[in-house]
Amino acid sequence: MFMVMLTIAAGNTALQSVLPALGRSLGVADSAVAAAFSVSALLWVIAAPFWANRSDRHGRRVMILLGMGGFCVSLLTCGIFLAAGINGWIGGTTAFLLFIGGRLIYGTFGSAAPPAVQAMVAGETTREERTRALTLLASAFGLGTILGPAIAPYLILGHLGSIELGLSGPAFVFAIFGVVMFVTIRTMLPDDRGMTSASHGAVNAYPSIGGQSSGASVRAANEPRGGTKVSYRDPRIRGWMIAGLVMGHAQAMTGQAIGFLVIDRLNVAPALALEPTGIVLMMGAGSALLAQWGIIPTLNLAPRALVLVGLVLAAVGTALTGFATSLYGIATAYALASLGFGFTRPGFTAGSSLAVGPAAQGSIAGKVTSVNGASFVLGPSIGIGLYGLNDSLPYLVAGVGCVLLFVYCWLALREPDEQEVAAFDDPVV
Repeated sequence: MFMVMLTIAAGNTALQSVLPALGRSLGVADSAVAAAFSVSALLWVIAAPFWANRSDRHGRRVMILLGMGGFCVSLLTCGIFLAAGINGWIGGTTAFLLFIGGRLIYGTFGSAAPPAVQAMVAGETTREERTRALTLLASAFGLGTILGPAIAPYLILGHLGSIELGLSGPAFVFAIFGVVMFVTIRTMLPDDRGMTSASHGAVNAYPSIGGQSSGASVRAANEPRGGTKVSYRDPRIRGWMIAGLVMGHAQAMTGQAIGFLVIDRLNVAPALALEPTGIVLMMGAGSALLAQWGIIPTLNLAPRALVLVGLVLAAVGTALTGFATSLYGIATAYALASLGFGFTRPGFTAGSSLAVGPAAQGSIAGKVTSVNGASFVLGPSIGIGLYGLNDSLPYLVAGVGCVLLFVYCWLALREPDEQEVAAFDDPVV
């Protein structure tokens, strides 16, 4: 189950990391690259709740197989169309339009696996073991978003006979990984159709570069069904939701444009940009993990403080990225921005959770995950649109947005006390 989550996330982000170079080499508009992932993320957000409910009714194994099958078919289809464009069999624009069609398969069916994986693991563990097991699965999903861009430059293939595979290599390699996982799942997992289980899976946010797990899906999968429903406009969480949406878009905008920035600022050919792009992305991912796994547990800051500190770091880092002209400058500045976002995401998750009582935790976790996923629907396209006007613009806009959000959070966010939370959870009140 760990490998299922890792493979799905790594395959998606590996392909995402090479697409700027692919788009440039095929001569398609930068906006087409962003659109490929925006439409996929949108379908993921729409389809994931549907598959999660189907998993509860029709069994976990069949949903895991459906998700992994969609993953394999999508990557294989994308690889074929990209290779066709690389070899000149079809035009670059046609290749990318067909590629987007392949991404629709991933967004529609790939989202079926993570909730079913969570539900299966939750059903096979005791209450004491469950949180640890679900956290391990979430770490696999987060690790995959880091591992994909890190190994993508090493998956660039040469020629297969007279056919040049080149930058389409990561799609084919991860399609093979997916087939191996599909066969393993079909062989090793028992058929659970018709079996009832009290466990359930939670929707995961779309796996994307910079979109490390927030932990909300772990809480949602660990909570019983039902409970109090909370509106996005509820005064307890409204400020946290606004903060999560704005900083999520800032992160998605800057992350999507970073591959193009490396190509243009370093003035390298697209085929030679994968290694420096991988270095920048690894620096950013490492910084986010340093924040979430090392610094935050050591400092033990409250959620509001995490958000405020993170926004300062993110504002400085994104602005410096916009002005950087060397690989060292881009990597360092992007790492600083990622460090800031590594603070804000857990702060947003924890603050939203602490704002309500136990009965509403499942509802809050679902909303946190939805906000995280929504950021990667429009965020990439907004970032590339700004990049087309000026290559510094998405980073400067993100920096200004973080500054304005800091002011808002300073005024609007506060740590709730236990009596207030209890009062809101009282049905009489």
